[in-house]
Amino acid sequence: MKSIALAATALLATAFAAAPAQADEIVGGVYVHDVDTILTIAGVEKGADVQIGWRGDRIGKTPLQPYAFVAINTAGETNYGAIGLSAKFGKRFFIRPGLGIAVHTGSAKNYQIEGNGELEFGSRILFEPELGIGTRINDRMTIEASWVHMSHGTLFGKQNPGIDNIGGRLSFKL
Repeated sequence: MKSIALAATALLATAFAAAPAQADEIVGGVYVHDVDTILTIAGVEKGADVQIGWRGDRIGKTPLQPYAFVAINTAGETNYGAIGLSAKFGKRFFIRPGLGIAVHTGSAKNYQIEGNGELEFGSRILFEPELGIGTRINDRMTIEASWVHMSHGTLFGKQNPGIDNIGGRLSFKL
């Protein structure tokens, strides 16, 4: 568990070092952990996730931006770190889809046993699609509501409960 947290921190540090500082953003937010949606078997884990991360400048002329973040659960449940690419569409009001890879501290068992109190993801490494909608507050700040999903997409086994986290985040352009 400690090594996964260290690996996620190393990913975040690498992301900070790899991009130019003038257009980077620091991102932070709070999420409801393990929300009930049609994609998951929610309600197994408790608490909130506190997320801190980085988002880089656009890649060339594309709308794509690299990102990295870590999320720590307030109830001691699954923590995770992710890296990926997002795309921002719009200026004052925007939508931001993203797709990444996450590493987590939860159970990597491959079969969900109901009532055992553990969310079993089936793999230590998961896909991390996300979607945000937001608005620009000023030249340097945005606020957005976002959904973060993690699952292995049934690639590593039949059972795939996944997890959905829904919350909000602020970004501050450096």
